[in-house]
Amino acid sequence: MTSANLTREETAARSAAIGLQRVRVELDLSGAPDPSRSGFPTNTTLEFDATAPETWIDFIGEGVSRVTLNGVDQEVRYDGARITVSGLAPHNVVTVEATGAYSRSGEGLHRFSDPVDGHTYLYTQYEPADSRRVMACFEQPDMKASYTFVVRAPEGWQVLSNQSAVGTSAARGVQTVEFAPTLPISSYITAVAAGPYHRIDAAWDHGGQSVALGVLCRASLAEHLDADEIVTITRQGLDFFTEAFGYDYPWGKYDQIFVPEYNLGAMENPGLVTFTEAYVFRGAATRAQHQARANTILHEMAHMWFGDLVTMRWWDDLWLKESFADYMGSHASVAATAFTDAWVAFANRRKAWAYTQDQLPTTHPVVADIPDLEAAKLNFDGITYAKGAAVLKQLVAFVGEEAFFEGARRYFARHAFGNTTLEDLLVELADASGRDVRTWSQAWLETTGVTTLWLERSSSGSAEVVQSAPRPHRLQIGLYDRVDGALTLRERVPADIAQERTPVDLPAADLTLLNDGDLTYAKVRLDERSLATVEEGLSTLEDPLARALVWSALWNATRDGELPVARYLGIVRDHAPRESDSALRNGVLLNVAFAVGHYTPEAGRAGARREWLETCWAALGDADPSSDAQLAWARAFASAAAVDDARHAEVRALLDGKAPAGLPLDPDLRWELVVALAATGHADESAVAAELRRDDTASGRTAALAARRSFPTAGVRAEAWKAAWTDQSLSNDHLDATIRGVRAGARRDLIEAHDADYFARIRDAWEQRSIEIAQRLVIGLFPAAASTEAVDAWLAANADAPAALRRIVVEQRDHLARDLRVRAAQ
Repeated sequence: MTSANLTREETAARSAAIGLQRVRVELDLSGAPDPSRSGFPTNTTLEFDATAPETWIDFIGEGVSRVTLNGVDQEVRYDGARITVSGLAPHNVVTVEATGAYSRSGEGLHRFSDPVDGHTYLYTQYEPADSRRVMACFEQPDMKASYTFVVRAPEGWQVLSNQSAVGTSAARGVQTVEFAPTLPISSYITAVAAGPYHRIDAAWDHGGQSVALGVLCRASLAEHLDADEIVTITRQGLDFFTEAFGYDYPWGKYDQIFVPEYNLGAMENPGLVTFTEAYVFRGAATRAQHQARANTILHEMAHMWFGDLVTMRWWDDLWLKESFADYMGSHASVAATAFTDAWVAFANRRKAWAYTQDQLPTTHPVVADIPDLEAAKLNFDGITYAKGAAVLKQLVAFVGEEAFFEGARRYFARHAFGNTTLEDLLVELADASGRDVRTWSQAWLETTGVTTLWLERSSSGSAEVVQSAPRPHRLQIGLYDRVDGALTLRERVPADIAQERTPVDLPAADLTLLNDGDLTYAKVRLDERSLATVEEGLSTLEDPLARALVWSALWNATRDGELPVARYLGIVRDHAPRESDSALRNGVLLNVAFAVGHYTPEAGRAGARREWLETCWAALGDADPSSDAQLAWARAFASAAAVDDARHAEVRALLDGKAPAGLPLDPDLRWELVVALAATGHADESAVAAELRRDDTASGRTAALAARRSFPTAGVRAEAWKAAWTDQSLSNDHLDATIRGVRAGARRDLIEAHDADYFARIRDAWEQRSIEIAQRLVIGLFPAAASTEAVDAWLAANADAPAALRRIVVEQRDHLARDLRVRAAQ
């Protein structure tokens, strides 16, 4: 293990010996516009008490030039990740003068040059442990401090941090901005952004409190920034959380900045929340996209309390912030915004992520065992986010909504600006509700695996709910009948299920839907009568949440090999074109594309691809002009056309302007169509270059790179393969585009020669590249059509490989084994 990979034990010992108080960080970013400058001066002063004679300070950068302890120069003892400091007094002031490195991977201080206008933009991203790439620090969440940032940057730039500026001076084209000290926070949620960002100002006023709001993006994206909607959601969320949590928003201002080449959806830095630019819609956007953005805004806002105000002690309890924020994103959407159907999207997509993750051999409890930072990085997953949120939804049903929020209010009041563990929260929830939440925690937070529920009826008509892995469930069973051509709810029967088999008094119905209302976390199977009913009438089921549960049940049965893929695809062809919910439609379209590519036996795959292409083309033609459905089916058609070229003439016609009435051919959709032509051999370099002239933007250049890497020749793919592994000048986004090119289209034969090279490269990549980049390579270039024997051979030969790397390979092997198993089941 390298010294960069901090462990739980050593950080616990450090926080026991060190009492951090204040940190002052001075960054000189004035040279950032010069691409020849790889680094920036960073000076950090840390004030802390100590009960040990020696400690280390974390820093990853180009070098450390000077260390002083209590005013005395020290020998610089720096190994590339840790600065060792000896001779500590009871109270200490340590100053570290160093040079940080600008990032192109989205870790630390990311630098981006906008090809539209040549402007340079900077922003930081730290979670879980990359603040040490910008400042010398104690890189662990339980060592909170007050941070003061001072930033030098070109005059005329926006310069931002967690707090408002308290002083600005300028000389010879450079401004120096000093920010107010923060309240006590962890290093990973400090933040800096700088550049000629476009800014919209607003305010939120509530109960005598006034908070300045800012919405920012690159200048070249300003025309696409729908700040009004973002501000509306922000105000609604702040109203809701302030009332629900009984604790005023504590962080002063509330800036939200949309940044390029971002690795995440968003990050909850207090006072300066960062978002991916994918949420600045360059063209048409479906309602599902707007809903997802609102959910993310509210998710990050919930972190202002769950995560920022009260922070987990170590990454074992990452769920204390992420599960709650994931739950609150949907809850607040329903309670406070126009997106009152947010639980529909949650039931269909977020829980699908959880179910997938929870069936892997590497699954873990929501409250996980996280021994080190590499493990922490990989635990930002479907368990920590979506399963945690799903079981919290069940907890709310178990203790009652008012008791849940009362417990949260007590938790914030008791632990504000502190660090907590699971027990701290359970104490407050138990006291507020009077319920046995520890038994609930043991059943849901401290175990692994997903239960499957199904209904069995005897010949006499009596019914039992059966579950595969017994856990306590409080749920509802929906009984639906065909009435005048529609599936209509007759009644919902409440049930408490705890044993493997639970008798229920349940009349027969055309559709019997277990877990109607989606109160618990479990996969659900449809009985044969119900399956036949939805096969004929799914799109007549009025309640979108009920449809979400049915679609989920169908998909889970398909990926478990119990529902034939052909039958699933038939249901989709019949009912997806009539699906009215934007989020459900998008989810089904993604699932079908995956099923065709992964679960259809090889002998029938070409036919399935062709049939799906024709379904998409027909649905596009039938969709209402300018509708969500039209845009969704156009995107699905472009995706399908990348693996079957039967409609390449129609793809070209769309690009030439012969599109259905109302279909917006925005740049992103055009690039999807161009990539489809490139991957199938119907577009050459001149076509890509012509499209790039139409859209010579950052997004356009990334898409053009993906298109050029997609040309279906062995030489092009070999060059792309080599570039992915060896070209370290590729940014995170350009690496993704290169990987997409390698994997594009249906021609597996173009890249299968590289399977052995993959296994020869991944360990070196893990050791030599940052974890963010290495993770993209190991997952993105995994030979998904290889044999499991090749994977097993690597695992056997690399038993001593880093645990996080082995986890990724084991997970990819499991996905491959599932593909093979489901195909065999057909």
